[in-house]
Amino acid sequence: MAWGGLRMSEGEPEVLVVDDEARLADLFAAWIGTERSVETAYDGEEALETMADSVEIVLLDRRMPGLSGDEVLDEVREAGYDCRVVMVTAVDPDFDIIEMRFDDYLVKPVSKDELLEMVESVSSRSAYESDILEYYSLVSKKTLLESEKAERELEDNEEYQELRERVAQLRSRVDDTVSGMSSHDDFVGAFQDLQTEN
Repeated sequence: MAWGGLRMSEGEPEVLVVDDEARLADLFAAWIGTERSVETAYDGEEALETMADSVEIVLLDRRMPGLSGDEVLDEVREAGYDCRVVMVTAVDPDFDIIEMRFDDYLVKPVSKDELLEMVESVSSRSAYESDILEYYSLVSKKTLLESEKAERELEDNEEYQELRERVAQLRSRVDDTVSGMSSHDDFVGAFQDLQTEN
């Protein structure tokens, strides 16, 4: 059920657009709805009612009557939802954003291209993080086995061979993800520089 919000496509919502300007929220949802399942909420309370584990990205206005976007952000984080939150707001960023637990920030007015690029960008970061975690987990298992087992044992073991293939797949996927990220994600370059230095 959409709690009065706009459901653009069938299935559980992947993106939740939260804005008290209903026409703007519906416009954002229409832009995104061609690519992903999306719902809208027109105030903070409705946003929290509409939140679900399926939501991957929340596009959240800051200045709303009742519960502000900042308060909604706190509630979403406290509830433990595993989602990306992008503040999409007319409020220029100030030092108060340092303590806020959002993933990115867009200042209105926002074009269709900007919005879709941001959704794609934060979505690819999620995939990157889960791949990185799995990659390091599997690499440590592979290294442990290689330090404990003879080469012939490893060669003859089907599970180990599958593990090696999975590590190779993930390595290439993580490399592709990093090289495919937009210039907006220059934290990737900084991260690579740090790895080189250490």
